[in-house]
Amino acid sequence: MSNLSNRNGRAYEYAYLLLLEENLAPFRNVVVEKNSSYFASKSAWDALSNKEHETYKVSASAGITALTDLEPLILEDDSSPLEIKLQSDDAGKQGDVRDIVIVRKNIHWEIGLSLKHNHFAVKHSRLSKDLDFGEKWFGIKCSGKYWSEVAPVFEYLSKMKDKNATWSELPAKEHDVYVPLLNAFLNEIKRSHDASDGKIARKMVEYLLGKFDFYKIIGLDNKRTTQVQPYNLQGTLNKSSKKQEPLLVIPVSELPTKIVGTEFKPSSSNTVMVYMDNGWQLSFRIHNASTKVETSLKFDVQIIGMPTTIVCIDCKWE
Repeated sequence: MSNLSNRNGRAYEYAYLLLLEENLAPFRNVVVEKNSSYFASKSAWDALSNKEHETYKVSASAGITALTDLEPLILEDDSSPLEIKLQSDDAGKQGDVRDIVIVRKNIHWEIGLSLKHNHFAVKHSRLSKDLDFGEKWFGIKCSGKYWSEVAPVFEYLSKMKDKNATWSELPAKEHDVYVPLLNAFLNEIKRSHDASDGKIARKMVEYLLGKFDFYKIIGLDNKRTTQVQPYNLQGTLNKSSKKQEPLLVIPVSELPTKIVGTEFKPSSSNTVMVYMDNGWQLSFRIHNASTKVETSLKFDVQIIGMPTTIVCIDCKWE
């Protein structure tokens, strides 16, 4: 992620903190935790122009309106505080994709928001000469066969790095780097899938989406739309309050139980598709993350197919 994208993402998080406190304070006691992540996001927010402030606020307001319709417990008035916390980047490393957590401790209730500004990517993972993606993603170490398949590619990249080469100087990076790495990646997924009786399908999705239910909220400035996607995989979202039910019922969605197919995306040399049961489809686009050649590459991972029970709510800005 570029420095600009990172700044804008943090500023977008701060917009939600501002609007959550502003919109909810008239109904109940709201406490926003002022931690290091809060101040980092505030700094990013302060770097924006007034026009950008207005855009981010309108976007956040649309998302929060939908959220309160889906989660009546946010507005339910009682004597306990509603605590709002912006999580640190370390939370993501521990399998928690939620950027903001909203908590009512007295009733042991919380929900989380994963915020995206003008992009849909789920997670940015890597392949490298010594990173065992299998162990990290689904708890099965990559086989010797995998390491033997990727070794020539990373040896080549290491030589190019020593020459201080740029990616644009590689004569055939798709043929020499992307395709062999992606083939090795898919082959290893198939081997691990067969060895685990298909259990890695569920573990892969859990790795990408984290351990907790959450609302993925995407601000799309050009479309003047905020998209809200509830990931209710454990059944913890969409609870009624004492006096009010959610305006829309969000069913529990099933995780996959097996991988049913893999392939390169048609007419692409840098993107592969993984198809699973229960409606799940994943896209993995490999790319270089810098101008200079490095011995690691990034994945831009997107969920392109989901169970029909995962709804996408488009909130148009006024």
